[in-house]
Amino acid sequence: MSDRSYDPIAFELFKNALFSIADEMALTVHRTTYSAVLKDNMDYSTAFCDGQGRLVAQGLTLPSHLGSIPEALAAVIRRYGDDMADGDIFALNDPFEGGMHLPDIFVFRPIFVDGQRLAFAATICHHTDVGGRVAGSNASDSTEIYQEGLRIAPMRIYERGRPNETFFLFLERNVRVPDKVMGDLRAQLAACTIAERAFRELVGQHGAERTRFFMEELLDYSERLTRAALADLPDGEWSFEDNIDDDGVDLGKPIPLRVKVTKRGDGITVDWTGSSPQVKGAINSTFSFTRSASYCAIRSVLPAGIPNNEGYFRAIEVIAPPGTITHAVLPAACAARGLTGFRMVDTMFGALALMLPDRVGAAGDGGNTGVSIGGYDATRRPFIYVDFTCGAWGGRPWADGLDGNSHMFANMACPSIEVTEAEQPIEILCYELLPGRAGAGRFRGGVPFAREYRMLEDSGVLQVRSDRRVYPPFGLYGGQPGAPSRNAILRDGAWAELPSKFCVEFRKGDVFRHELAGGGGWGDPRERDPALVLRDLRAGLLGAEAARRDYGVVLTPCGSAVDGAATAAARAAMPRRSAAIVRGAEDAA
Repeated sequence: MSDRSYDPIAFELFKNALFSIADEMALTVHRTTYSAVLKDNMDYSTAFCDGQGRLVAQGLTLPSHLGSIPEALAAVIRRYGDDMADGDIFALNDPFEGGMHLPDIFVFRPIFVDGQRLAFAATICHHTDVGGRVAGSNASDSTEIYQEGLRIAPMRIYERGRPNETFFLFLERNVRVPDKVMGDLRAQLAACTIAERAFRELVGQHGAERTRFFMEELLDYSERLTRAALADLPDGEWSFEDNIDDDGVDLGKPIPLRVKVTKRGDGITVDWTGSSPQVKGAINSTFSFTRSASYCAIRSVLPAGIPNNEGYFRAIEVIAPPGTITHAVLPAACAARGLTGFRMVDTMFGALALMLPDRVGAAGDGGNTGVSIGGYDATRRPFIYVDFTCGAWGGRPWADGLDGNSHMFANMACPSIEVTEAEQPIEILCYELLPGRAGAGRFRGGVPFAREYRMLEDSGVLQVRSDRRVYPPFGLYGGQPGAPSRNAILRDGAWAELPSKFCVEFRKGDVFRHELAGGGGWGDPRERDPALVLRDLRAGLLGAEAARRDYGVVLTPCGSAVDGAATAAARAAMPRRSAAIVRGAEDAA
């Protein structure tokens, strides 16, 4: 058997071994990291690329990083080319040369076998702080990249196994919590080392030539599966528009996101032309992040067995004009670009729901709300708390939206209350589901939750990035929009409302409350099974008045059962919403 002959069993074993390496890298980061944003929120990704820099395998981490690693690695290869050696390691975070926003630091380790560069181990981690004007380096009200922190061009941080001490010293001196940042960076380096060892063992089993052949075949295999799945979908063009409330700087100015999805044969194009020009606030998205959002949304309607690698990307063209919020250029601020990414996924869902009404759900809570609390204690020791909170899916054509589950684009978790209170001068007063806030529908939206944070230190800075206040999560096919989000602060005994994006002083005893938006509903609420309405009533997720108003469900006098006759009459008197159209954001506003 020649080195390049195809053995399907050997290929399957190789494929799963390579995927296992990417997953082992992810577990290494999780086990060795220092910060809560990685350990609890799990805002990181790992991947394995071939010697040309093409993504071959991604670990079980964040879909939001699907399109980012290839572009970041391409920037390293453009700068260094073949000027790489065994033991070299490279890093970057520059959004305008391969990165996404400054807290996300990429680390790449080229892997050489017998002098040949066969692969790259890749990690990306959201770091707790990278400097800048606001603790956490992710304020939504920054207006240019130069306010946001330390900008790292693609550079060599290890040369033939020797660390670049200048780089590490410079990084340590420019961040507020160097113990966490340097510890998390070591976790990335450890994951890359694990990957190198495992890959060398794999090459030892198969040989260099056959390893290259199998990695190439894995990309082609993914492309074949993707194109076959796309060929089964209907051809046509579908457009959708949603709006971000504002950018936190030009308050009250809606920011449109417009997408057109065109499917022809075994390929698909996602065109963001017509979306807002880039904005003053820090919610501008890089093109790589826009690609990630587009890839993620399409991936959700394709079969589960397709590997996430460059072969999948080949069948999808993404268009985003430079200078827009979907493809920002210098000097755009982009620290809070996560919000726009989540909203692009929701906008994609709107277009895909027109294409595939039986496969796509309504809008969720709008992504994740970013909460950062930072300052100094009485000994001038810095503290930074970063929390990315999300948890309400839109109703789906076959089931209710999920309650307390992260947005599909994030795959993140909320930090532990006990760990937070042990490590930070913060007390979590409540973490509770909010009844009556889910969008009504045949399948209701996910029920959102609220969290309250009390400040225990004398003073600090509270920075929040949220949305879905003016444009709540849209429902589909007669489903109702979810309830809007809310921010409020308790100070000196009185609650005061706050906008969706802000940066304020957070004083001792102040309480900040954030309420997520509810998921949008799917389908006519009159068609919801009354037994499911009763279940939500008993679970405290819905009140009797809302059950009658939104669903036409009437209870018996004792309130323990559904009154069938009264329910039928109430539903007959309710206006029927068209099931032939999508209920878009402009209807919900």
